[in-house]
Amino acid sequence: MRDKISQLFCLQKTACKNNATDNRGHNVPIKATSNGSTCANGSLGPEGPEATETDSSGSGRMRKSLERKGSAPNDAIHLQRRVGLFSGVALIVGTMIGSGIFVSPSGLLVRTGSVGVSFIIWLACGLLSLFGALSYAELGTMNTSSGAEWAYFMDAFGPAPAFLFSWVSTLVLKPSQMAIICLSFAQYAVEAFVTECDPPMAVIKMVALVAIVMILFVNCYSVNLGMAVQNIFTAAKLVAVLIVISGGAWKLFQGNTQHLSNAFSGPTPTMGAIATAFYTGLWAYDGWNNLNYVTEEIKNPSKNLPRSIVIGIPLVTLCYALINISYLAAMSPTEMIDSEAVAVTFGNRILGAMAWLMPLSVTISTFGSANGTLFAAGRLCFAASREGHLLDILSYVHVRRLTPAPGLIFHSLIAAAMVLYGTIGSLIDFFSFTAWIFYGGSMLALIVMRFTKPNYPRPYKVPIIIPVVVLVISMYLVVAPIIDMPRIEYLYALGFILAGLIFYVPFVKLGMTPRFMNKVTLFFQLLLEVVPTSSMNMFD
Repeated sequence: MRDKISQLFCLQKTACKNNATDNRGHNVPIKATSNGSTCANGSLGPEGPEATETDSSGSGRMRKSLERKGSAPNDAIHLQRRVGLFSGVALIVGTMIGSGIFVSPSGLLVRTGSVGVSFIIWLACGLLSLFGALSYAELGTMNTSSGAEWAYFMDAFGPAPAFLFSWVSTLVLKPSQMAIICLSFAQYAVEAFVTECDPPMAVIKMVALVAIVMILFVNCYSVNLGMAVQNIFTAAKLVAVLIVISGGAWKLFQGNTQHLSNAFSGPTPTMGAIATAFYTGLWAYDGWNNLNYVTEEIKNPSKNLPRSIVIGIPLVTLCYALINISYLAAMSPTEMIDSEAVAVTFGNRILGAMAWLMPLSVTISTFGSANGTLFAAGRLCFAASREGHLLDILSYVHVRRLTPAPGLIFHSLIAAAMVLYGTIGSLIDFFSFTAWIFYGGSMLALIVMRFTKPNYPRPYKVPIIIPVVVLVISMYLVVAPIIDMPRIEYLYALGFILAGLIFYVPFVKLGMTPRFMNKVTLFFQLLLEVVPTSSMNMFD
């Protein structure tokens, strides 16, 4: 195996013999080769160098060329553009429609106490997600490097805020998101075989761990296989959604509208309760930004990124609205609150002997959502590590399969630890509170760059009022629960974010590296058969 790695390094050295490299494999100068391609610890392909230009404020750099046309067979190792419009829509829809719509409806009813208010919040969450995604479309077409918020923070605020985002997302946000989805997958999968009693939690966690391993294998084996699984499972979950909507339409046709007639009869919820209800609803919509994590692998991102968003998120919002109406056509709000598996209860009421289709459909839906979550999470780890914000080994890709295997494995290990420790409810609350701090930060980054980088090309430009609205709502979602019901967990979350500075100053700002890390990196290179990729060299 050492010989294979050595041969590949020699091949990279031949392809980029004029390139100066540092000892970490990132932030290296780019030089143009004779055919117009560039080399930086690898080759960017035959389409020519991507120009960079320092803005007038002197803060940061950004490519003026928005996307590359492709890769030649002789290029050094790098991620390839394999995600088209259909796969982009499938990644958004397939990640958003997961466990949330099957876990969240009852929680949202509990926090609002009103069918009508909960339905309004469902629609408002969809509109907020669309506004946020449209803002991300502008950011993603300005800067087509992978990493989403991390790349945008680098552009607007510099390396310190970007590092804090990668610190929290890599260790908490993305792994907890996958852990939540896999726990939901396991709960529905086990309940299909256990009907007389509640399934043991140990069995649920074991099934969730098996799901993580299966998804990890799929995404490490091939990018094409990962996207094929995503496309197939997205189509399957849309069939499941259609079954629920058709069953609800049939009950409404029979005149079962009593649970919808007095929709606003409950007590008026407090402002803090509305904020926490938004957390629950927005968890079901989360995933609207996942396509921005893989922009380096999107074909023609300046067109396919906004198109995928405009198609995918309204489709999900429509599905969620109709699913909630279908639930209320078949069961009362109290029955929804008492049911731990709302979709399964719905299937027992509507489908009769075919009720087994619902837990099967939910397991398919959650498995596809977890697959999309890991697909995106690995790219964040890859992008941040490439600029020295995380361990170098996490930015490497497999020599033959061209997948960011170390980043995928790292995320899966943390998600597995969270599965063994946490429960769905506690994970959702922590995830939502922390995530919206960074969503708001991305909106602020867009607004800041309208003034600091006004001349950079924007193939898609969102009206400035949209990111302003999302920023204000993000601030509300972060502050309102703290004011309404202060809890020590919020302080822990903020403390954890700021604790990243303890690692940023010595290891990123000052560039200190323990002597043993080179041996550790080499060991995992040989073990996993991975090598450094081309550095996009977007930031100083």
